[in-house]
Amino acid sequence: MPLIFWLVPVSAALALLFAYYFFRQMMRHPEGTDMMKKIAEHVRKGASAYLRQQYKVVIVVFFIIAVIFSILAYGLGVQNPWVPVAFISGGFFSGLAGFFGMKAATYASARVAHACRTSLDGGLRLAFRSGAVMGLVVVGLVLVDISLWFVILNYFIPETADGYKLMTITAIMLTFGMGASTQALFARVGGGIYTKAADVGADLVGKVEAGIPEDDPRNPATIADNVGDNVGDVAGMGADLFESFAASILATALLGAAAFMGIDPVTGIKYTLDIQTNAVIAPMLIAAVGTLLSIAGVFMVRTKEGATQKQLLHSLGFGVNVSAALIVVFSFLILYYLGLPNYVGIWGSIVIGLLAGIGIGQSTEYFTASAYKPTQRIAESSQTGAATVIINGVGTGLISAAVPLGIIVVAITLAYSFATGFSFHVDYLNFGLYGIGVAAVGMLSTLGITLATDAYGPIADNAGGNAQMCALGAEVRARTDALDALGNTTAATGKGFAIGSAALTALALLASYFEEVRMMYVKFLDMPNELINGIPAIDAAFIDFVYHYQIHLMNPKVIVGIFLGVMSVFLFSGMTMNAVGRAAQKMVDEVRRQFRTIPGIMEGTAEPDYARCVEISTKGAQKEMMLPSLVALLIPVIVGLVFGVAGITGLLIGTISSGFALAIFMANAGGAWDNAKKYVEEGHYGGKGSENHKATVIGDTVGDPFKDTSGPSLNILIKLMVMASVVTVGVAVSYSLL
Repeated sequence: MPLIFWLVPVSAALALLFAYYFFRQMMRHPEGTDMMKKIAEHVRKGASAYLRQQYKVVIVVFFIIAVIFSILAYGLGVQNPWVPVAFISGGFFSGLAGFFGMKAATYASARVAHACRTSLDGGLRLAFRSGAVMGLVVVGLVLVDISLWFVILNYFIPETADGYKLMTITAIMLTFGMGASTQALFARVGGGIYTKAADVGADLVGKVEAGIPEDDPRNPATIADNVGDNVGDVAGMGADLFESFAASILATALLGAAAFMGIDPVTGIKYTLDIQTNAVIAPMLIAAVGTLLSIAGVFMVRTKEGATQKQLLHSLGFGVNVSAALIVVFSFLILYYLGLPNYVGIWGSIVIGLLAGIGIGQSTEYFTASAYKPTQRIAESSQTGAATVIINGVGTGLISAAVPLGIIVVAITLAYSFATGFSFHVDYLNFGLYGIGVAAVGMLSTLGITLATDAYGPIADNAGGNAQMCALGAEVRARTDALDALGNTTAATGKGFAIGSAALTALALLASYFEEVRMMYVKFLDMPNELINGIPAIDAAFIDFVYHYQIHLMNPKVIVGIFLGVMSVFLFSGMTMNAVGRAAQKMVDEVRRQFRTIPGIMEGTAEPDYARCVEISTKGAQKEMMLPSLVALLIPVIVGLVFGVAGITGLLIGTISSGFALAIFMANAGGAWDNAKKYVEEGHYGGKGSENHKATVIGDTVGDPFKDTSGPSLNILIKLMVMASVVTVGVAVSYSLL
């Protein structure tokens, strides 16, 4: 084990220590008045109750999947025996990251509202550092789990002379990513259904029908709405990016083991075990250094009183951009120290990944922030009613998808080219794929601070809700509104970033799929001499397996797979949208019932039954999340059984391409509708309570499941379907019907 590897667990420990430090620092701030404490306690209890219920369901699902993996490993012999344990480990740490982040967020909201009674800067710094708890816990736990598995498997997996030990280790570790993906999907889908059912119910009945402000304590759904922000946008997002971070590192490590095993195609010299090992640990080290730089970046975020939205965005962006600039320098030093062949080109791929992440973030900001024309035009269209608001929002979302798609195309091309020395010969294929993998790691390397800007959003939103419900005054509400509007933009930017990283990560995972096919022949099916494209499997290259399975567009199995991948994306999106609709209908009926049957609610002399609305959201989310999640898990297995490796390849290509585009559209359209509503509420086009405002509320309501349920869930769907295909590769290789 190289000495430099130990930087990974050290960085993990420091991330968790600073997360604890920021949490304790936040807890030392006062929570405000008795009413503020009471509201915060309601939200905390509701969020904890929901997560407990969700984890009960997830534990059952994990147990069933672990049993299936055990049968594949011990009964049929088409899987490594370590896989069931690695799968459970990934799910456990992913759930733990979401839980800790949500815990910090629910304790922070009232404290941020109280801090805003004094200054905008105090509220911003407290909200951001509370969000940093989530960011640092996520990256810390990922690096802890990866470090542990790498050390344990290095000890237990026997040495081999052909370099397959590291291939075996990284292939097993990739299963950890599937556990994280499965947990993330349940967290995102369940949390998204919960929060949007409450939000839609609160908006349609409270704002539109009753004419009361957002987060008004007279609205029975307002507590459920605040709870939903935490379980969906904090716990869900944390689990989402946990698995993105883990999957990008693990897929790249596997590709590194494959690329630097065997003979250099240029020099004809056999790679040493040290070079292969260094290629495997390189993505881990880049992530570790990025984590340390994220900690430093958190301390750079501050602003001045009366700051505009652009100035607030600059304040948050400063810490992120400084961390990104420094990782460029340190990643070069790491690769130079490791002595990888063409380390300058590999470093170029990392820089491309970073620039792509920044570009996607800037594009998302432009199309969703109220400071820019696209969102302002949606607000302007409210003068002719809700229909034009919806039409303009859909158009803006569709156009907004073009820029990230273009950025990803350029990023893939350049990352591949840099890593291969700008050669597109098939002998360099593995190096190019490794370049795409390290680009994904580069994009996510400063996730600690990037995720902090995302988790900041729901904390600021809840702080505004607390201020409204406790009648803290116009000045305080103006500050929390400024932070909330900023949070809408950072949340949309974070979703764009998560989706962009999903595309690169999924491509790296797709390449890993073929390495798993090779491992299946060599290690698990004990057929190293099986001819693949006329070459024994043990000596066959990536491209030989592509030729062997006829992965080309004239193969009907590939075409069928592509169509099934596109179908899966639209089916999943429709199911999650309808799930929100059904749960929201129940919430609307309940809020109307309480307004009708509980005397004194509108006068403020009676307290609504908040608990009943929390219960409706909880039950609705638990019931509705199961079917979409099972679809994501079962489709890759079924396609593998029927159409084999060629069908799975097509399935994954269709899923990645269509899922990425649709996810960007939904996230950006929803974010733009939300901020168009905020723009009107600031006093433009009639302000709060006007007909224009009601039109933008309708647009925001349509956009809620777009941006907080279906859209962000798609990037998990993309990676989970790839992960499920990778982990069940033995089924496709051994038992396919066609």
